[in-house]
Amino acid sequence: MKTKEILKIVSAPVIFASLCCLSPVILVLIGVSTVSFAGSLADSLYGTYKWMFRSIGFLTLLISLVIYFRHKGVCTLDQAKRRRNEIINTFLIVLIAGVISYIIFLYGIVEIIGIWLGIW
Repeated sequence: MKTKEILKIVSAPVIFASLCCLSPVILVLIGVSTVSFAGSLADSLYGTYKWMFRSIGFLTLLISLVIYFRHKGVCTLDQAKRRRNEIINTFLIVLIAGVISYIIFLYGIVEIIGIWLGIW
């Protein structure tokens, strides 16, 4: 599995899982929100709803994998049984890459942008 394919599968789920903290940053950057409102929104979304965003990200990851394998020609349960090892290995690689990408994106990039904007 190529790095480009992994990034294709993982990018949307990472964005969806990070929306708890990314949405206040986006609101400030486009000028719709004040910094204080964005800070309180981030506290509310991350504090109360972070597991919902992470669950949506995980479901998006599963949907991305289904779409990926459909394009690879795995459309029936018999085909999935025959390619079981490939599916399991791909799932584990994508899951690990997704978790690492989520951590880097949310706690690295979004955190730095939020500090730079003065949101947190």
